[in-house]
Amino acid sequence: MTSSSGDFELAMDEIRVVAGFAAEAAARILPIFERVHSDDPRPRAAVDAARAFAAGAPRTMLQRTTAFAAHRAAKESTDERAKLAAQAAGDAAAGAYLHPIAKAHQVAHILRATAIEAYLAELDGVGDAEAGALAVRRCAESASPGLIDVLRRYPPAPPGTNRVAQIMSMLDTALRNADR
Repeated sequence: MTSSSGDFELAMDEIRVVAGFAAEAAARILPIFERVHSDDPRPRAAVDAARAFAAGAPRTMLQRTTAFAAHRAAKESTDERAKLAAQAAGDAAAGAYLHPIAKAHQVAHILRATAIEAYLAELDGVGDAEAGALAVRRCAESASPGLIDVLRRYPPAPPGTNRVAQIMSMLDTALRNADR
């Protein structure tokens, strides 16, 4: 199945690659949320829905509803790290609904979960920007050629004003310049 209702074509398998990439980043930081909110299953459900879709399950309302629920969990959390981890989980499930529209904000569906992971690495390093840069390099190295191909169809991510947006822009640049 191919979606061509936008500015370019985007195959369902390509959307699965995006959702899988975001889901793996979100899964790595999900324990941050779960330590703070052990009784809230919403972000885990979003990661599971994204992973299921990435593995070949049909795109259904499950990805959409779990994405919204994880984003609500992020808004409800008073812990900044837990909030970011839940947002990444919501972004992963929302990745199943990436649109073939050449708008820079679509890049967030591809890269924000990974940028959040890198930002949390910086915070764990007590504001050490090198920890975030190392996480960006590691994520860039793990990105598949298919993910990079999809990313290159969109305009570059804007530099943004918050640190997550800045890291997302750094990651975007690293992936676009990757020799793959």
